Amino acid sequence: ISLQGKLKYLEWIAKVKVNTQAVLKRAQHVQGQKTPKKQWQAAWLLKAVTCIDLTTLAGDDTPSNIHRLCLKAIQPVRYDLLKKMDMHDKGITTAAVCVYPSRVADAIKLLNAANSSLPVASVATGFPTGQTPLETRLQEVHMAVADGATEIDIVINRMLVLTGQWEALYDEICQFRQACSDAHMKTILAIGELGTFTNVYKASMVAMMAGSDFIKTSTGKEVVNATYPVAIVMMRAIRNYFLCTGHKVGFKPAGGIRTAQESLVWLTLIKEELGNDWLCPHLFRLGASSLLADIERQIYHYVTGQYAAYHELPMP
Repeated sequence: ISLQGKLKYLEWIAKVKVNTQAVLKRAQHVQGQKTPKKQWQAAWLLKAVTCIDLTTLAGDDTPSNIHRLCLKAIQPVRYDLLKKMDMHDKGITTAAVCVYPSRVADAIKLLNAANSSLPVASVATGFPTGQTPLETRLQEVHMAVADGATEIDIVINRMLVLTGQWEALYDEICQFRQACSDAHMKTILAIGELGTFTNVYKASMVAMMAGSDFIKTSTGKEVVNATYPVAIVMMRAIRNYFLCTGHKVGFKPAGGIRTAQESLVWLTLIKEELGNDWLCPHLFRLGASSLLADIERQIYHYVTGQYAAYHELPMP
């Protein structure tokens, strides 16, 4: 974007307002909709699996945790269950694994040993708060990319949103975009700390203007994470950006998504708000750690007619 174009867009962003009541009404409608059943549900759940960024972002992460996570990402649903659905040879994996920068090398090592090309995503830029000096945040991105991460989940500086410094936010994200080089950049807005829907919309637009490949709701560490009303605001921003520029930006809800039923609602929302083009890992991801276990449990029930005991399904 040229300097003149940037200033025009930033001037327009300053005037944006979001109709809160309309957003809440739409979110209520989505949650009340019926979701697919039987074989259609099983098919949608397998689609959800292929869109998961299987994540571990804990203080006690070790190489063995990462090892288990990667193996689960490569074979997310038990082979015998997939075989009974005639899906065992369709290459079903999760979309990526997502770890801290210091664990990227562990993930790369395991995936290389398993002869897997599964992408490794790394959080960066002072995750989860973004409250470290800019130089440190940029260095963190450089190091994660050098270790082999092909996707970087950056966090924005919430202070710039809350104080209306849209140009400064744009410039900062542009620097992260440059530091990512060829790696995909997912920009985490931390919507639970932005105050209003209007701020969420503005931050979404600025992040996309600055070169984000995805915009992501949350770190998963805030009190409020992925909610349907906020998702609708972000998806409308993605749609409007596409109509203005012809460029498709991905969407990633993260934090608190734990059940198979919720994943079906998210897929429905994406289909209705953005269309079938977004129903793929290239443009839609689910950031989750415990979601996969519940999806596999539902698939087990579809195949066998019974619910699995916890010891029957390997946990990541």
